[in-house]
Formats: sequence, structure tokens, C-alpha cells
Amino acid sequence: MNAGDERHILVSSPRDDLLATIAAEWLDANELNVGETPYRVTGMQDLYPDVGEPGSTGKMRTETGVYAVLPPQYEDEETGEYETYWRPEYSPEPFQKYVEDQLQLDHDQFHPDYLPGPAEVAAPLFDEWNCTKTFSIPLTVTTGTTLTVVLSKWEFSYEVRDDNHRRHLNLALDTGLGGRNGYGLGFLNIIEREGSAV
Repeated sequence: MNAGDERHILVSSPRDDLLATIAAEWLDANELNVGETPYRVTGMQDLYPDVGEPGSTGKMRTETGVYAVLPPQYEDEETGEYETYWRPEYSPEPFQKYVEDQLQLDHDQFHPDYLPGPAEVAAPLFDEWNCTKTFSIPLTVTTGTTLTVVLSKWEFSYEVRDDNHRRHLNLALDTGLGGRNGYGLGFLNIIEREGSAV
């Protein structure tokens, strides 16, 4: 990056009040700092992504890696070590369960109890789950503590079954998938809707 380069930053949350507070502060200061690097804020735009009414189809892609850990039964038989992160050599089921369980936690935090969450319905969140890449990165979790984590990027196909499913998919757009979303992991974009690119 060079001085004067233009960048677009997306900030996502299921809490509109939080987004409004962040936007007001950035506009008031006319500056955003990422670590030690200051950026001048020249404008903002509200975006309200939506997967569509029941019957709508589309595709989503993770723009940042998804953090997903496996349950203890995925222990390396030769070394006896516990394999923490999901990798393509494992079946997709534990990844899917982790993602749906994490999204259920978000549902429980942001939606009323009487509405069923993604882990409380029989059908899966997505129709197709396609892993496109795995990679490792150093992730600073606290000052002075950095973990090497294995992440995966995905493309998902969906057909919105009903209003509950629509709410689950839109929640995933707001909160991200998997764990450690507060670090920007698991961020999703709609890349196709009703057969056309977005």
C-alpha cells in the first residue's frame, strides 16, 4: 500500500446501534486508525445485504478464513496429539456442526427465545459447502500472545426454505461464520443471487 491509496472497509454487525456509533465517531474524527496506520474517512454508505425471500437461491463466499476447531475425538492416532483445527482431510460434518453451533450462539444473543436457531432445525444451513482453500496465519489474541491458526475459505450455495432459514442466513452475513469473528474471521459476502452475480 502507498500513501494516497483508496480502500473500502466493511463493518458488519447485527446491532444497528453499534454500527451507528462507529459511523458517527469515524465521521466526526474524519479518521480511522488500523493499528499505527491512520486513514482519512471520505464517506460512508449503508448496506443491507439480504439473501432474499423464501424460494430465493444464491451463493456466498467467505472473504476471510473461517476458524473452526474439532471435537476431541479427532486425535492423531500415531502421536496421540489433539488435532485442533478443521482441515480438508476430515469430513465436512464436524466443520458444519461447529459453524452451526457458533451461529446458534449468535442467534441466542440477538434473537428472541421463541424463534428457532440454526442448530435447532433439521435442515442444514447451506445446500452445498465447498472448501476452496486452507491456510495458516499468526493471530494475535491478546497483547504478547500470538497463536498460529489454521483457517479455511469456503463457497456456499443456498435456497431459502422459509423465514427462519432466511433469518439464519442473514445473521451469518451480519456476524460471520465460525469462531473468533471479533478478529474479522468468517466474514461472508453474497456473490450470486437468483443466478446472477452480485
